[in-house]
Amino acid sequence: MEEFVLQNDPARMNWVEGYIEWGTARCAAPLRVETEQVREGDILRERYTFINETNREVFTKLTDIAIYATFNDDYTTARECMHHKCHTHIWCGGAVSYVMALRMGGEAPHLGLVLTEGALGGYSVERDLSRISNDRGDFLLHPAPFVLAPGERYTLAWTLFPHAGRASFLNTAKQYCTHFIDVRAEKYLLFTGEETTVTVDANFAFEHAALTLNGAPLPCTRSGSTLTAKIRADAPGEMRCAVVLDGVETFCELKALPPLPELAEKRCRFIAEKQQACRPSSGLDGAFLIYDNEEECQFYDPRYDYNAGRERVGMGLALAAYLQKWPDSTLEKALHRYADFVRRELVNPDTGEVYNDYHRDNSYKRLYNAPWYARLYIEFFNLWQKKEYLETACKILRFYYAEGGSRFYPIQMPVAELIPLLRSNGLTIQADALMAEFLHHADYLAANGTDYPALEVNYEQSIVAPAADILLQAYKLTGVQSYFVSARKQLDVLELFNGIQPSYHLREVAIRHWDGYWFGKRKLYGDTFPHYWSALTGLALRDWGRMTGDVASQQRGEDSLRAVLSLLDADGRAHCAYVYPITVNGASARGADPYANDQDWGLYFALKTL
Repeated sequence: MEEFVLQNDPARMNWVEGYIEWGTARCAAPLRVETEQVREGDILRERYTFINETNREVFTKLTDIAIYATFNDDYTTARECMHHKCHTHIWCGGAVSYVMALRMGGEAPHLGLVLTEGALGGYSVERDLSRISNDRGDFLLHPAPFVLAPGERYTLAWTLFPHAGRASFLNTAKQYCTHFIDVRAEKYLLFTGEETTVTVDANFAFEHAALTLNGAPLPCTRSGSTLTAKIRADAPGEMRCAVVLDGVETFCELKALPPLPELAEKRCRFIAEKQQACRPSSGLDGAFLIYDNEEECQFYDPRYDYNAGRERVGMGLALAAYLQKWPDSTLEKALHRYADFVRRELVNPDTGEVYNDYHRDNSYKRLYNAPWYARLYIEFFNLWQKKEYLETACKILRFYYAEGGSRFYPIQMPVAELIPLLRSNGLTIQADALMAEFLHHADYLAANGTDYPALEVNYEQSIVAPAADILLQAYKLTGVQSYFVSARKQLDVLELFNGIQPSYHLREVAIRHWDGYWFGKRKLYGDTFPHYWSALTGLALRDWGRMTGDVASQQRGEDSLRAVLSLLDADGRAHCAYVYPITVNGASARGADPYANDQDWGLYFALKTL
């Protein structure tokens, strides 16, 4: 199938555009494959039957069989993406598996896929690497491993159907799958000592039910076709809650970490002990560098995302936020050394210029860097109460705007925090000047709406998130209703990036699919579930919820903020990204990248908000 257009779609979007034709089945096992496809209006039913015609049993591995499901998920221009591209949210949950595809602009009709026979065990991607970060690739759905005796058959079947959107997708999917089990948890990332309730809803009557947690029986209560179970996080680690109802198997994935103060203390101590350069004769002295968890050593490279500046500032931010809550002389000494490095090598406190790497190297101009280091100086002020830090933060942002920043989409612009601090510390003139530039910036973003410019990626979650954030800040500072209305429009587009699947890897985690390549040791493209910038959506949802009293938005925001903490280990190690697909262009992928690089932004957000 090369085209699938929904009948009542005014945009005439093709939902199945890919490099390989939709429905192509690859089978490495000695099996014959039969395919069947029946379309009735906007409903498409497909069956793939695998037949053992040998005289021996055939045992399959997860990647032996792949069926191409080429949802049209890539980034061209924002304008085209709004109407003709989709976010593809995949859940390979055994017998209960589905795909929620959402048009990037949010306009219905959307497209869904629900499994009706067989089981899915995972998915892989194949990408056009010449398109670097802009192509998410073709999706390959893998049946869960099975065994066939001679003459036996195994069938995988699913139904494609239109749906109205994220809020109603699961209810629509249940109409096409007679054995649907909706598994959900109150929290997917828990701190030890916390409890969560797992709820299991089936759309069919069942006699026998079994829940297990990491293989051990899990007590539950039943009311009709609904089961509930309490899970307590007693120790750090992954927790797989498996569900079997009359032979229908699925699961949800939870993870436990130490309580936030303990987790933060271990991580900050690891940074100070393992990731700070101690090289008195080098300009790198005091820098926080990448740490290779495999080779147990620091790493630096002048290539952009491995250098001593840029996103690595997240480590300094995490330490500064931690020390404001829990003073520690050893960690504070490390932060002072880092502050000396930043002033000497990365920031000119007289002009406000922020450099891309040490040696005050700005051979590559990058507007993203400025708000991050302004935020660092705000946290220095919060910790050490020296007005000069506020002056430096203001100079950085004024320099940013002088360089054309009012037409850019910066991540983590800290103006709503800085303006009140400037005013309360007698820096009113500076505050007024910065406020005027910032509101000019907000006005530009509001007028631009969803016609986003291409930045380091043609279109992505961390272009939309800054627009929502800056407009919410403008409303907070001014109370002007038009900023509030414009922010809501941005949030409507932003939340479409987030998944609903019952896993700490996916629930309220935004689709990103290039960070493992640019920041990781493995240099693998592919879905990064999670990556810490996913929490930008969580911050926006949390702020919206607090402003409006919307409890659901606040909870979704917290889920997002918690999810990115799974990039941290209980012992203080960390990972820049988790590459989620089973394989990427044939290379084994699923797992956390060995580099501790820039993920501590997620810890910083947690320390500021949770």
